[in-house]
Amino acid sequence: MIDTDKGFTLKRELDTTPEQVWRAWTEPDRMAEWWHPAGLHTPRESVSVDLKPGGRYTYTMVNDATDEEYPTGGVYREIVPNEKLVFTWGNPDDDPDDTPLVTVGIRSLGELTRVTFDIRGVDGMVGDDSYHDGWESALDELAQHLGQTPVAG
Repeated sequence: MIDTDKGFTLKRELDTTPEQVWRAWTEPDRMAEWWHPAGLHTPRESVSVDLKPGGRYTYTMVNDATDEEYPTGGVYREIVPNEKLVFTWGNPDDDPDDTPLVTVGIRSLGELTRVTFDIRGVDGMVGDDSYHDGWESALDELAQHLGQTPVAG
């Protein structure tokens, strides 16, 4: 089991709708465009999604400089369209009960939408060049995908 005392939360406020944010997190064509830190890319053909509780997703991030591949995946635990997505995140072959758990909250603030990203099971901090910085960068990629200037919320 993962250690839920380990983890961190990131937030973004985006000038878009909850529906657009939801689609970016759940539609393979859109996921391939942003679900990776800067300096990596996600080939569309590597993305597969079975969007239901217990369903699996997979994708592979590829380092732009070295072509090193990072297969990634997990299992969806909770799905509330346009509001909340809970899934495990790690190596696709790992036991889902032993991989980090991600909760993405999506909330309308009127003209803006707040995205709250919370991951449990790994430590992270600014400058770690690992989980925290990677997800910060990926959320910046999400903002850019949605036509925004990335600004931490």
